[in-house]
Amino acid sequence: MQRWRGLEDIPQDWGRSVVTIGSYDGVHRGHQLIIRHAVDRARELGVPAVVVTFDPHPSEVVRPGSHPPLLAPHHRRAELMAELGVDAVLILPFTTEFSKLSPADFVVKVLVDKLHAKAVVEGPNFRFGHRAAGNVEFLTEQGKVYDFEVEVVDLYVTGEAGGGEPFSSTLTRRLVSEGDVGGAAEILGRPHRVEGVVVRGAQRGRELGFPTANVETLPHTAIPADGVYAGWLHVAGEAMPAAISVGTNPQFDGTERTVEAYAIDRVGLDLYGLHVAVDFLAFVRGQARFDTLQALLDQMADDVRKCRELVGAAEAAE
Repeated sequence: MQRWRGLEDIPQDWGRSVVTIGSYDGVHRGHQLIIRHAVDRARELGVPAVVVTFDPHPSEVVRPGSHPPLLAPHHRRAELMAELGVDAVLILPFTTEFSKLSPADFVVKVLVDKLHAKAVVEGPNFRFGHRAAGNVEFLTEQGKVYDFEVEVVDLYVTGEAGGGEPFSSTLTRRLVSEGDVGGAAEILGRPHRVEGVVVRGAQRGRELGFPTANVETLPHTAIPADGVYAGWLHVAGEAMPAAISVGTNPQFDGTERTVEAYAIDRVGLDLYGLHVAVDFLAFVRGQARFDTLQALLDQMADDVRKCRELVGAAEAAE
């Protein structure tokens, strides 16, 4: 899959394509419906499928300081889109100048002049251009002028997550922030993932017999609520069952919020400096402070036992 950052990265000889535009944070099951439709339409027309997205999130430029927690960084979104059959991802730098582009200018500069759109696939509430003035009706009219089709796909999927609310990135972020990683996984179609580089922490876990990978998460990452979770630690393509701790470590009067993963039953791992990913399968318990160190150790041993069982059951069910 090709990855372009900015309009200037698009090959000069790029032909016609099927395009879909959006933030697509998380590439959740609703997003997948739209992207799969775009890929299927591209195959029917014999042209590539292109996803157009933005960096940073448009809200950060329009309303500084309002950047939402991200469910997936751009490289992860690109991986997920590639799995769906997307041929190219265009990441447009979202600047103040770009935010002032009118809907009509956006159509010409991006869809017509650069991507030579043959069809554009969007959800019913798609908005674009300055002050989000463009919508699917306007896009359809522009398609008649510039010779591209517009297809609208209902992206609304519902399930048990959020009490039956339609699946969305906003709902997923809320569930993650509440620690409901099971609900988030239902929406995403996979466990919520946090990633970053392993850095040196206080190394108390090592001293207590449970050495953890202290993950320095990427900026704006959506991190689950404080507590202990079962999941997996991904290192160099290997998924290791893990007990994951999120929080400030109140037992030792910590103040900095961290994500730490203990690779269950693994000995002698040296992960410092490596880029790793942590998948959250299930919430085990909230963060707590214990009266004695032994009480903490007993609880940690019980946490590991529960995490081992939860991950084992999930793997057996696959």
